[in-house]
Amino acid sequence: MSSEEVTATDERRSGWLTIRKVSPYLWPDDEPWVKRRVMLAMTMLVLAKLIAVYTPILYKGAVDTLAGEGVPPLALGAVGLTVAYGMARLMTVGLQQLRDALFAPVGQRALRALALETFQHIHRLSMRYHITRRTGGLSRIIERGVKGVAFLLRFLLFSIAPLILELVLVAVILMWLFDIWYLVIVAVTIVLYIWFTFAVTEWRVKLRREMNDQDNEANQRAIDSLLNFETVKYFNAEEREARRYDVSMKAYAQAALKTSYSLAFLNFGQSFLITGGLIGVMVLAAFGVQQGTLTVGDFVMVNAYMIQITVPLNFLGTVYREIRQSLVDMGQMFQLLEQPSEVNDKAGAHDLRVQGGDVTLDNVRFGYDPDREILKGITLHVPAGQTVAIVGATGSGKSTIGRLLFRFYDVTSGALKIDDQDVRDVTQTSLHAAIGVVPQDTVLFNDTIRYNIAYGREGATQSDVEAAAKAAQIHDFIVALPEGYDTRVGERGLKLSGGEKQRVGIARTLLKNPPILLLDEATSALDTETERDIKDALARAGEGRTVITIAHRLSTIAEADKIVVLESGEIIEQGTHDDLLVREGRYAQLWNRQQSDSDAA
Repeated sequence: MSSEEVTATDERRSGWLTIRKVSPYLWPDDEPWVKRRVMLAMTMLVLAKLIAVYTPILYKGAVDTLAGEGVPPLALGAVGLTVAYGMARLMTVGLQQLRDALFAPVGQRALRALALETFQHIHRLSMRYHITRRTGGLSRIIERGVKGVAFLLRFLLFSIAPLILELVLVAVILMWLFDIWYLVIVAVTIVLYIWFTFAVTEWRVKLRREMNDQDNEANQRAIDSLLNFETVKYFNAEEREARRYDVSMKAYAQAALKTSYSLAFLNFGQSFLITGGLIGVMVLAAFGVQQGTLTVGDFVMVNAYMIQITVPLNFLGTVYREIRQSLVDMGQMFQLLEQPSEVNDKAGAHDLRVQGGDVTLDNVRFGYDPDREILKGITLHVPAGQTVAIVGATGSGKSTIGRLLFRFYDVTSGALKIDDQDVRDVTQTSLHAAIGVVPQDTVLFNDTIRYNIAYGREGATQSDVEAAAKAAQIHDFIVALPEGYDTRVGERGLKLSGGEKQRVGIARTLLKNPPILLLDEATSALDTETERDIKDALARAGEGRTVITIAHRLSTIAEADKIVVLESGEIIEQGTHDDLLVREGRYAQLWNRQQSDSDAA
């Protein structure tokens, strides 16, 4: 078996697995109303098809009555049969619409449940996954996956299943009313049509996948460029970015053209086969009328049946292609749902019980990559209510300690404890509730200033928001804006300066009011005067709390209860500011260098 055949087999198996994963959303055990609606919708479907298959017989009866031939199916006369024919067509459409109306809540419920499950799962995935995954490509996978579910639910149930039922009924009627050759021609036509459609569509799915890949690439480049708008401007790189984007769009256009050309080939081939089958049965019927074994009504009825099955068959290629593509898109989404979370709550994990906020690192080792260890046996005690600062050169492991404390990652060995409780033994929700973080680069939602500050605590009142803003020294700036707290900050907070964003982030964390405060270069984006005000605000906010400050600017942590100096993932010094200066070690070197730089400035 060739590699392509193996791939096709794997894709079919994956498609069936995907359908099985969707089925519980259509037939949930805990919601009987969904099952009732599905059953009613399927009943309407069957009734609609039975009436649709009987409709040409009424048409034949009307024609034969007018021509004075045959025996009409109902003693209604030509006018009555014509009215009955019209009513049958109307009932078919009405039942189809009723079917759609009955099923619509089921489909929307399934879409909502799947979208919510995917959204929640993405937030459960580890930091490692998110920093290695392209956000633009991820959003496209989710978007196409949810759309694929909608398409599959509608067309698999209401196009493929009804088509099969109608083809079987029409074939039985043609054999019953006429002879076996009508059935043979119809069967051969359908088999050839389906074979041709599926074969070409399989080829087109590969082309479509290539087009999707190019679409993802172009979309990702566009998003990366727009998110780094300022960087593009700094380096005068607009033309360079446009060329990169155009290269991706050129590849997408070429893939899209292949898809378009293959569609034209598919449509013509389908039309050729259907027309051949139609001519075959019509010629047989014409011979029958000439020989007197069939009536004109029979000729018309055969034509009506062929036209009736031609319409859905013409859509089979499109439906099959879209179903195959939907299965591919949904398969990618379900693969995302199956992506394991690196950090999970232990079975039976209890909520963190914070008694004072004592933090202990016991011989902690950790590396983002197994081949490159970042922390090499860190042992550190942060007593409850004290402020401990961690300093060191870039890459020494300062921020890694903060990520481990918040449990974005689990330690490789050793233990990290809060009030003698290993963070791996408690629920992540309770752990995150106990720690407030002010990061080096505060990222804001594209919403109002009020929303971004109130995000710190659900249900916070306006007075709570203003109190936090005052503590972060940003209230006066906000009220001076034309729209005040209703001012929108733009995507990622780009409408605010770095210092303003940082103060909003500080206000948001102060509003959370956590027992443990982690400041990761929290004042790095502020000028000296604002930094002094913020430092005072943070000092007041830290009263009665355990505060861990990760700092590069040493002037901000001189008053800490203890300063820890990291180098290459190891603690080389620790003590108070004055003690470390007296030792004239690494900290004293860093301090003197920064003081010299400050004096020079």
